Amino acid sequence: MGFGSSQEQLPEQLLEIAIGCGAEAAEVFQSRSYSRPVFFEANRLKQLESSEIEGTALRLWYKGRPGLAVAYGAIEPQVLVDRAIALSQLNEPEAIELTSGSRLFYPDLGQAVSIDQLLEWGQEAIERVRQAYPDVICEAELECDLEMTRLVNSQGVDYGYSDTTLSCYLAAEWIRGDDFLSVGDGQICRDRLDPEQLVKQILQRLDWAKRNVTAPSGRVPVLFTAKAADMLWGTVQAALSGKRVIERSSPWSDRLGEQVTSSALTLTQHPEKGPFSCPFDDEGLPTQPLTFIEDGVLRLFYTDRTIGRKLGGGSTGNGFRPGLGSYPTPSLFNTLIKPGKKPLSALIQTLDQGIIVDQILGGGAGISGEFSINVELGYCVGQGTVLGRVKDTMVAGNVYNALNNLVALGGDGDWNGACYTPSLIVEGLSTTGR
Repeated sequence: MGFGSSQEQLPEQLLEIAIGCGAEAAEVFQSRSYSRPVFFEANRLKQLESSEIEGTALRLWYKGRPGLAVAYGAIEPQVLVDRAIALSQLNEPEAIELTSGSRLFYPDLGQAVSIDQLLEWGQEAIERVRQAYPDVICEAELECDLEMTRLVNSQGVDYGYSDTTLSCYLAAEWIRGDDFLSVGDGQICRDRLDPEQLVKQILQRLDWAKRNVTAPSGRVPVLFTAKAADMLWGTVQAALSGKRVIERSSPWSDRLGEQVTSSALTLTQHPEKGPFSCPFDDEGLPTQPLTFIEDGVLRLFYTDRTIGRKLGGGSTGNGFRPGLGSYPTPSLFNTLIKPGKKPLSALIQTLDQGIIVDQILGGGAGISGEFSINVELGYCVGQGTVLGRVKDTMVAGNVYNALNNLVALGGDGDWNGACYTPSLIVEGLSTTGR
């Protein structure tokens, strides 16, 4: 499925009108998404939906000043050009940052799945959970999502690709008197989902939560499961941004080539791995496999064209728009943390005393690395065994210190959005419970 025929020639029309009106350069970014979500609520199918969103962003330079205008759905080209030119007059002049190229469309990746198949997977998953725990109430959302991107500019670039991904989220609510427990987990895949694996993860958490126990206090080892470990990587990704280096806000700004974390940590980017693909960034530069941290040593910062020019090394192909109405800025795509070898069960067996953090309340740590999180779902471990669920527990500390006290990485890597992370054990964090 491509862009509608009425929209097919829109980028060329916009460029022609913009240049005809006096713009020195122009760029059109088109994005279209088509999704078919299936919702289950209270153990039953609730609704089927389909949604389609198509947006166009025109960026131009008029008298050296950049202007950006966005429209959704049907567009009157002259109106969008006039709006972009008017907005450009509110901005300061800047260098034109456009990629030169030719026409190049990449093969579609991913396989669409029928609504019937999504329904079957959802019903099977809920039935499997309730066979083991008849009292729980389940909800689920399964989705097949098609994303199409096209970038055309006045320097000859005409690039496009499409990407189909499948996702599933499954949650189980267990009410025992005054005790309320909610266990949820998700999966993002290419071509086929594995609901059975998701069910196993939910059942394992319900088994661990059969009894409530007191959380240990003080500095004990903390095991973050793969989905909870994602909280740590937001800080690391921010510290690796070339923009943060320019702003002097990254604590690693002057530490290229130095040890910044435990030697057990290697963090890379692979545009073609996992459930998402991205052959070029939103500036038209090819994305590429990159190593940012290797065995704990800082090797590289990621950049877009503007930041790469300021730092002197050029763009790493990481210029992405946070939204259609935003300018490209340095961002990561398909980040992978190299997993260890032990399964989650083996990591747990290494703990004499500690806690498992599986779901958290509150946001991440930010660039400072300091955090204090409420544990929405966590477990106490003693003598290598899960003793039960902990409630009213907090974990506090610093991400950078934690990653310098990385004890072990699990072999159970999983995708959380566009970040592939295993579970991990860290020391140096403070735990309080009651």
